[in-house]
Amino acid sequence: MLRRGLMGWVSRVGGMLVLFSCSVSLLYVMTCSPPHSDEPPLSHALPRAEPNHPGLAGTRPDVGSVAGGTGGPGPGAIPGAHSYQVLLQEREEQHRLHISSLKKQIAQLKEALQERSLQLKGVQDSLKKIADAPAEAQETRVGSERQGVEEPQGLKSHQADLQEFLRSQLSKAEVTAGSRLPSEYAVVPFESFTLQRVYQLEMGLTRHPEEKPVRKDKRDELVDVLENALHILNAPSSLQDGKSAARKPRTSKIYTPSDFVEGITRTEKDKGTLYDLTFRGESSHEFRRLVLFRPFGPLMKVKNERVDTSNVAINIILPLSRRIDKFKQFMHNFREVCVRQDGRVHLTVVYFGKEQMSEVHSTLENTSREVNFKNYTLLQLDEEFSRGRGLDVGARAWKGGNVLLFFCDVDIFFTADFLNTCRLNTQPGKKVFYPVLFSQYNPSLIYGGPDHIPPVEQQLIIKKDTGFWRDFGFGMTCQYRTDFINIGGFDIDIKGWGGEDVHLYRKYLHSNLLVVRAPSRGLFHLWHEKQCVDELPPDQYRMCMQSKAMNEASHGQLGMLFFRQEIEAHLRKQKLQQNTKKT
Repeated sequence: MLRRGLMGWVSRVGGMLVLFSCSVSLLYVMTCSPPHSDEPPLSHALPRAEPNHPGLAGTRPDVGSVAGGTGGPGPGAIPGAHSYQVLLQEREEQHRLHISSLKKQIAQLKEALQERSLQLKGVQDSLKKIADAPAEAQETRVGSERQGVEEPQGLKSHQADLQEFLRSQLSKAEVTAGSRLPSEYAVVPFESFTLQRVYQLEMGLTRHPEEKPVRKDKRDELVDVLENALHILNAPSSLQDGKSAARKPRTSKIYTPSDFVEGITRTEKDKGTLYDLTFRGESSHEFRRLVLFRPFGPLMKVKNERVDTSNVAINIILPLSRRIDKFKQFMHNFREVCVRQDGRVHLTVVYFGKEQMSEVHSTLENTSREVNFKNYTLLQLDEEFSRGRGLDVGARAWKGGNVLLFFCDVDIFFTADFLNTCRLNTQPGKKVFYPVLFSQYNPSLIYGGPDHIPPVEQQLIIKKDTGFWRDFGFGMTCQYRTDFINIGGFDIDIKGWGGEDVHLYRKYLHSNLLVVRAPSRGLFHLWHEKQCVDELPPDQYRMCMQSKAMNEASHGQLGMLFFRQEIEAHLRKQKLQQNTKKT
């Protein structure tokens, strides 16, 4: 019994030990074994450098042997594709964040730009109000600004500084009055322009005397100025009669770009750009003239005025010695333009000598009978020809008050538009006009021989190969008689050709009168063979020869003449080679 009980107890203890051992073993296995996960190992989270993904090359070593053995796709192929998707999602999220940041920056920049635009618009509006308002309103506005009623102090101070700068630039520039200049080389010439063309003096050998404003910035600039001018003309406040803008009546004429006649502009590099614009008015002899100034800032209105030229007569002074054929050609142009088209011109001819005097007199009488023209004066000087002396005598012989003088030559052709330009660009006691005329080249060279030369009216074409701006000549000028007398007139001691015009020009530059120097599209110098006589002093002879050299043909045409033998030899060789190939 004892034995049997001992065996039963031993078996129960053994079973319990076995059960305990199994439990411990199971617990060990569960504790030490790695947990099961559906995600790939860490090595598969790195992208694999493969030939079809060059942008990812070098990001991790090749793990193909670890993941799936050598050769086959192995168990690592599916986790690799999944890693690419994860990487693409991360990149896409980064791009979204970058785009969102850029959008915020763009919105901030737009807000800043709008704020700056509003500030600039406020400055422009304040300048316009100050320019249009009478003096009392300006004083009231200044007083209210001092009290800080309208605007913050900082913005008011900024606008006041800007306005003061713009006014100082305007006062320094040659806009309403001239400045004393040391010589003709200090003059800043104007450019003239219409709706289609810009006429400029600074050409060089590759530039044209007239061109379309092909440069976008230049074209946009002129368009902007013209639009501003039309806005001023058509606004109710365009009439500057001292009344408030609310009581000013709207002008009866609606101005359009087709009313624009001509404009002149020039830039003083340290002050700004001046624009002087002329529009047709409500009658044939009435014009509207606007002067605008851009002092490297907002465009400012300087002057807006009506100009009535119906009573502005022009006395054309013409010195002459022989050259009766040229005089008859001049009188033909005079009849058509001055008598039949304009009708407000007086002609004064100062003739030197007695030879051909009767023919000059008969030509004037024939013109008087044909077109019923009696506004002419013929003066005779029995002395050696002197252009300055003739112009001086002709100007002082006028006894009809302060008349507008146009100093002319017998080989000059002008249009009715030029006569209006002469009237609009002169003002007694304030302004004289020195137009730059377009000088013709030798028609025989231009048109290939004397047999192919067209009539004079068809030769008046402003092109590079037909002529040039005669910017070294100062003989043709418009000024009032009182200004001419007060300045001292010509130096009558100068004899023969040249020199007297430069002397008078320098007198005006040394005065306070504004000298308008601009190319004129309606004033032409007809070609004629120039003779430089040996009796001229060296300086005058040199000037005469310079004018003669520039008067024949363009740079390219003279080059073709100079290399004519080489060109003809080349053509002969080409013709010989062609004949050889044919045989």
